[in-house]
Amino acid sequence: MDHDNYTDEDIRRILTDTTTIALVGASPNSARPSHGVMSFLLSKGYKVFPVNPGHEGKEILGQKVYAKLADIPEPVDMVDVFRASEYLSGVMEEVIHMSPRPKVVWAQLGVKDYDAAAKGEHYGVEVIMDRCPAIEHPRLNIGR
Repeated sequence: MDHDNYTDEDIRRILTDTTTIALVGASPNSARPSHGVMSFLLSKGYKVFPVNPGHEGKEILGQKVYAKLADIPEPVDMVDVFRASEYLSGVMEEVIHMSPRPKVVWAQLGVKDYDAAAKGEHYGVEVIMDRCPAIEHPRLNIGR
């Protein structure tokens, strides 16, 4: 996949087919972008599992926080990554060892690691980088 150009059809399909999302780097601070995106995703009917080891067992926006992806008690369709680019490889390692494996890893604005993307794709994970679902969702007028 060309990670500098995604088709609207691919983005629309992902956001339409996804129902459960693990949000890595979730923050309880309402001023943080991850908090706003999590709130948006919840408002659109997605089930969101916040992942942040520093807040494990607490709640963000009424959702229990998990320390790592493997701790989430049910399968997720997508992993939304709010971590710096240098951490994307580590997140991808966690993803490829999950069973069942998420279908998509979505890296937020400014987050890119082409090697991590290639590794995920080798394992059948679709990868979107440097995009935000809270921007793409209204731009594409997704009806959830």
